[in-house]
Amino acid sequence: MSVRVVLADDQPLVRSGLRVIMADHPDLEVVGEAATGAEAVELVRDLNPDVVVMDIRMPGMDGIEATRRITAGVSDTRVLVLTTFDEDDHVYGALRAGASGFAVKDMSLDDILAAVRVVAAGDALIAPGVTRRLIADFVARPETVPRRPPRPVAGITEREREVLTLVGRGRSNAEIAEDLFISVATAKSHVSRLLTKLDARDRVQLVITAYESGLVTCG
Repeated sequence: MSVRVVLADDQPLVRSGLRVIMADHPDLEVVGEAATGAEAVELVRDLNPDVVVMDIRMPGMDGIEATRRITAGVSDTRVLVLTTFDEDDHVYGALRAGASGFAVKDMSLDDILAAVRVVAAGDALIAPGVTRRLIADFVARPETVPRRPPRPVAGITEREREVLTLVGRGRSNAEIAEDLFISVATAKSHVSRLLTKLDARDRVQLVITAYESGLVTCG
């Protein structure tokens, strides 16, 4: 089955470019386009797509508020933020709002399409090379990012604590398995249990929890 995608960007050329590219890939189907955050929220309500590719800076309701409303709703739709990292500090708010992925517009087209597929498959993705910089800066900015009260990590096993620490350091399931001398399937199982126990939407939220709880530091 194809991944059903909504494109949300106030620049028609960006939407058109992505739509044309995705048309060449039978596993990706653009089912709607939005020029504002409000339109994106309405399309999700009407179409229930698998993924919204969301710009942040749009007129009226921006991508952050749209992401918050989409992820707070009953839909299983996931949000991939596609923006310009060095020019847009609001990406931190997007992660708070529940975005499952973050990619930059200067990534290769193949990488952007891969990001859509990764997010649709239920994993989380942050642009390569950005994870530690983004998350460390993200949790170190109380003056610019609304902070939730600290949420202590309780009710998890010592092994799960080790896994959460490694997730916070940006390690993949395969890397976690190698570090802890366990199988990849076991590592994936630990991550799944952490998602459930910590009420985390996806891996991005686990990374944030690891930093906020002090398991991983910004140094």
